[in-house]
Amino acid sequence: MTLPIEPGWLSLIPPLVAILLALLTREVILSLFAGVWMGAVFLAGNNPVTGTGGALQFLVDALVDPDHMAIVMFSLLLGGMVGVMARSGGTQGIVEVLEKLATNRTRGQFLTWASAVFIFFDDYANTLIRGNALRPMTDRLLISREKLAYIVDSTAAPLAVSAVVTTWIGFQITQVRDGLAGAAERATDPAIAQQLQAGADNPFLVVLHSIPYLFYPILALAFVLLVILMRRDFGAMYKAERRSYSGGGLIRPGAVPASDPSAEALQPPPDAPHRWYNAAVPVLVVIGVALAGLWGTGAAALAPGDRTIVNVIGEADPFSALLWASFAGCVTAIALVAGQKILSVKEALDAWMGGIQSMLMAVIILVLAWGLGGVTGELGTGPYLASLLQETLPLGLLPGLVFLVAALTAFSTGTSWGTMAILFPVVIPLAVAMGAGVGFAGGEHYAILLGTISSVMAGAVFGDHSSPISDTTVLSSMASSCDLVDHVRTQLPYALVVAVVALAVGEIPAALEWIHPVWAIAMGIVILWGILRIWGRNPAEGLPTEAGPGSGEVPSTETAGVAS
Repeated sequence: MTLPIEPGWLSLIPPLVAILLALLTREVILSLFAGVWMGAVFLAGNNPVTGTGGALQFLVDALVDPDHMAIVMFSLLLGGMVGVMARSGGTQGIVEVLEKLATNRTRGQFLTWASAVFIFFDDYANTLIRGNALRPMTDRLLISREKLAYIVDSTAAPLAVSAVVTTWIGFQITQVRDGLAGAAERATDPAIAQQLQAGADNPFLVVLHSIPYLFYPILALAFVLLVILMRRDFGAMYKAERRSYSGGGLIRPGAVPASDPSAEALQPPPDAPHRWYNAAVPVLVVIGVALAGLWGTGAAALAPGDRTIVNVIGEADPFSALLWASFAGCVTAIALVAGQKILSVKEALDAWMGGIQSMLMAVIILVLAWGLGGVTGELGTGPYLASLLQETLPLGLLPGLVFLVAALTAFSTGTSWGTMAILFPVVIPLAVAMGAGVGFAGGEHYAILLGTISSVMAGAVFGDHSSPISDTTVLSSMASSCDLVDHVRTQLPYALVVAVVALAVGEIPAALEWIHPVWAIAMGIVILWGILRIWGRNPAEGLPTEAGPGSGEVPSTETAGVAS
């Protein structure tokens, strides 16, 4: 394989420098630009002047990408909608309604976790809508912003990759189809080639069969729930939760949140009515229009007889649907408050602009992360990591190794979809060449082929939502108004624990058919429960302000030193 830069390991330096600098200095913008600049200098033959121009061009290219611009517009419009909701008193109204359900921290976190089910169809929408809508509730319960960002982030992408009817399914089916078709072309046995081509003709069935082998995403969803119900945390998350509950602030002193919902322009006037529907209706409009947009764009690309739910969602244009949805939400929010004369049209537009401005830093970080992704693409970081799989190794270890390579690729490049696009064409033919899928469905080593396919997706999700240069990590920090580096530092230990357990009980044993994947997941949940039981601690335990989970009491935010 010919790589753009030799030796290939040099392509790992720019993303790793950016990630390490961000974790060490907590200066995210400077760290990301350093990674972009270093990669551009490498590509310019180590010329710093030409490299600087190249770095700026990578940022321009990141912005002019239509899909990237759609995400920026969606984020800004959603921020504007939230600004109108907050300024009109609607957000406070939602908080007052949720107080009846979320009477303590456990119930508040559980409600945040369970809400993922209602926006399962897209990870971007899941993250942005839930973080913005539920943040006022979690703030009132003194749940740290780091914990909110973790719950939002660790339920969005894992749910999107595990559920069948999501905006990911079309991409997954396409990648698996192309990988199987490539394996069929390389197969020397005509019977095996025919069977592989039959799989390529029905890739949805293969993806469906691989879902039970998505050990990391499924265990990640379960671990979030265990953390909530057991009321135990460890590591940096424990410190963040203890700080928040004891009155030390919802964010770390000195932290720089990715968005700022505390701006004066977003606070409701003293006489504003707290009407919950002024916040709930715009959010429901966003969800409804997004679903309608997915159906409309997907159905338009298919003949009437082919319009099954899976086919339609697979062919849909999620970026257009989300853009329409956020615009409709803005119009609805402004129309509601102006029609009730809570705010004038000018005041509503001012609040809308204030909401957009609160998202500016997050958008800058997002563009820099995309720019770094462009650099790693030009350097061949992904192909270099994929080439490491070409070495001879025992067949039973393939799924576990693929998971590790996918995780490292996604962590280094900040993209789960990009990781899948890089690895699927490599690992599926490689698995077949090594003997996986002989006889195909139901045949010898079919479980290893399924485990290899699912390992690409699971590793991509793990690496993506653990990386500070990932768009989903940035969006989670943005929606939760959390410092990006603090989100990574608190989430990463949890993600690593789940990943290790997934490897130990799932990726290798299940692929070798030593254990059924369902029993592997059950065993993983028991192990995760044990880890929390032994090493986890209740962050509210022993504090003077402790209300006690289940008591329904919450320390006053006026005396708790809440930093927002």
